[in-house]
Amino acid sequence: MKKRLLLLLLGAAALALACVVFDLLSPYRGYAGNVILDIAPGSRASQISDSLAARGVLRHRLPFLLRYLIGRPRHTLRAGEYMFDRPLRPIDVYRKLVLGEVYLHPVVIPEGSDRFDIARILNQRLGIDPELFLRVTRQTMPIHDLDPKAPSLEGYLFPDTYRFPRGVSAATVVTTMLARFRHIVATRFADVGATLGVAQGRPRGAPLHQGGLTGWHDVITLASLVEKETPESSERPLVAGVFERRLELGMPLQCDPTVVYAAQLQDHPIGPITQTDLQLNSPYNTYRHAGLPPGPIANPGEASIRAALYPASGDALYFVANNQGGHVFARTLAEHQRNVSRYRREVAASHRQEAETAGKTSKPAPGTKRGAAGAKNRAGNQKANHP
Repeated sequence: MKKRLLLLLLGAAALALACVVFDLLSPYRGYAGNVILDIAPGSRASQISDSLAARGVLRHRLPFLLRYLIGRPRHTLRAGEYMFDRPLRPIDVYRKLVLGEVYLHPVVIPEGSDRFDIARILNQRLGIDPELFLRVTRQTMPIHDLDPKAPSLEGYLFPDTYRFPRGVSAATVVTTMLARFRHIVATRFADVGATLGVAQGRPRGAPLHQGGLTGWHDVITLASLVEKETPESSERPLVAGVFERRLELGMPLQCDPTVVYAAQLQDHPIGPITQTDLQLNSPYNTYRHAGLPPGPIANPGEASIRAALYPASGDALYFVANNQGGHVFARTLAEHQRNVSRYRREVAASHRQEAETAGKTSKPAPGTKRGAAGAKNRAGNQKANHP
């Protein structure tokens, strides 16, 4: 009798074990779409299994808990945000949590974003404190070998698409972005890094690093101006060429984005630039101060860095928007002023047409300003920041 009872117990145990193993090895999905489960630090295994079962990731909680008990204390379930988007075996769910394969949020940093833009993006996507991020990016020691004159990490936070877990620190984000910049320099500009600022007497059209600019500080600063001036990759060498020639001639760059950045540094961001804004007292204001600003005003992409290193040859000293997303370049101030007048007429005509179409009163055409380099125009919210 006892022997039969023992056999029944052993049979029942074997059946239960078989059921547990079968469950652990059977893919399951009891939810539609994707499930993101946030496991808080300090959560008990029982709480985690309850959440997994409640969200449809597990069919039963017991097999998962048994696997956890067998793995203790070598294995621990790690806190974090996990995404489930396909049927998984409970054993795979267990491994996912043990390995800490947390969900990585894609974070897109557009080319031309400055530190303040990035702080806003990171706050929206990952909840990072903007002030903390800005404080970290004021510490320049991580790039001292590349740019000992850097006033901040501006310019070296390479714009790209990154993937970070929620809860990542501002310092980790900054370290990752700086590492990406170094990778780009090492792989795309390896020849430049070895000779930057060494040779002098650069002929027209030769790489800028052979003369004029003295290191990555100047190159990235110029590249940031180019990045903010035009979104067209094909125009970037042309814009860099204009700035290069103005630097050589001692002409002020008169780059509107530097004024916008200067205002931002002084904690009073501005909208469309006015004549008063051009008098802003800041070393970044290239209307009041000749030469390059003290440092980059944004984080340029690879194309703008290449344009700064290899500006287009030519003799243009001016450029203005063409009302089609591009620019018109000119050699003389008189030619530039004609381009400005034509641009102003096109903008006014466009505004009238828009007003007629919408059945509203036409808005007045934007004002015109003249600096030492010539007339400047802006239309609506278009960035027409041109010498």
